[in-house]
Amino acid sequence: MTNVVVVGSQWGDEGKGKIVDWLSERADIVVRFQGGHNAGHTLVIDGVSYKLSLLPSGVVRPGKLAVIGNGVVIDPHALIAEIDKLGKQGIAITPDNLRIADNATLILSLHRELDGIREDAASNSGTKIGTTRRGIGPAYEDKVGRRAIRVMDLADLDTLPAKVDRLLTHHNALRRGLCETEISHDAIMQELSSVAAKVLPFMETVWVLLDKARRKGARILFEGAQGTLLDIDHGTYPFVTSSNTVAGQAAAGSGMGPGSLGYILGITKAYTTRVGEGPFPTELTDEIGQFLGEKGHEFGTVTGRKRRCGWFDAALVRQSVAANGITGIALTKLDVLDGLDELKICVGYTLDGQQIDHLPASQAQQASAKPVYVTLEGWKESTVGARSWADLPAQAIKYVRQVEELIGAPVALLSTSPERDDTILVTDPFED
Repeated sequence: MTNVVVVGSQWGDEGKGKIVDWLSERADIVVRFQGGHNAGHTLVIDGVSYKLSLLPSGVVRPGKLAVIGNGVVIDPHALIAEIDKLGKQGIAITPDNLRIADNATLILSLHRELDGIREDAASNSGTKIGTTRRGIGPAYEDKVGRRAIRVMDLADLDTLPAKVDRLLTHHNALRRGLCETEISHDAIMQELSSVAAKVLPFMETVWVLLDKARRKGARILFEGAQGTLLDIDHGTYPFVTSSNTVAGQAAAGSGMGPGSLGYILGITKAYTTRVGEGPFPTELTDEIGQFLGEKGHEFGTVTGRKRRCGWFDAALVRQSVAANGITGIALTKLDVLDGLDELKICVGYTLDGQQIDHLPASQAQQASAKPVYVTLEGWKESTVGARSWADLPAQAIKYVRQVEELIGAPVALLSTSPERDDTILVTDPFED
């Protein structure tokens, strides 16, 4: 028995929600370890859809403990709204099934405002990143700048005013430079006071909780958000998120040591999608790209933005396998490829007349890299709902085997529809 870390191996939106839900039934604890409410996923359970952005997937399963780790930035208003929304769907969120790290950073209204101001300015200058405007980046900046307000600060009203003053010294200087109205101390204190009573009951020293659970043999599932190619260090910078999205962050973002992580499962879509700005070597702007988008229902859970679609990029996923130490992948949305005459897989790129096997870190080189493809025969039969290899067309199996060979990692799970039980299990990550 081992713990499992789930990470996206592409630009996010790989179908982590279904796989994490499938795995959470085998777990005792589900931990979010980075990001915020800028990433979302949809769980479909007994025909009911649950849209989650901040809460770990375990909250919708009876008897599971959901944990938000210190690596997550938390908008308390978004948290409360998500808890209330699930409550209306019959899912009661209490301190018995949700715990929040006392040292997690809070997202405030000033972070959301600054995010929007910057993105508007960047749009006017043509340097837009494509953020969700939810304050994620500014909150992480304050965390690194050692001026953030953390969950535990809500319980210490004696020292909170001085911390708010320190925060506003920075933010009001920024706002003056941006010709924006300054924020008053009282406004932020009121904002924090209004949420304290609803957030503090969930507060926990998470690293202690997890260490005790590990020693008792609990199965812990670490749930990542976004994808490896959006990692602040290893992604297509600057068109990335503001946190580390790779598997190593599961340790830093929860307070558990790297030796406790166990199996690294990379969620991998059978084609490639991306939301927002940034390089995308295999992007298809033709009828095939439109086909993938429509059949795959490629719209963001959080923003509703249409996702860009393209062929599977094995070179990029191979980089993700290396950066995460991926043990095996969960290949999702294979059924979306049903009916195509031929399929292409990117195996590398050409750059300045030379063929290379990885995407460079340089923004200019990323924009100039052209994909090198291998072409496979498609299949006309349906793979929707397949639950064993025997249910798959021969060409679909050939496609999966080619993916495994090119990325250097085996398929542990194969998903053939949004329904959680439409999954072919090759290796149970908890038992590997």
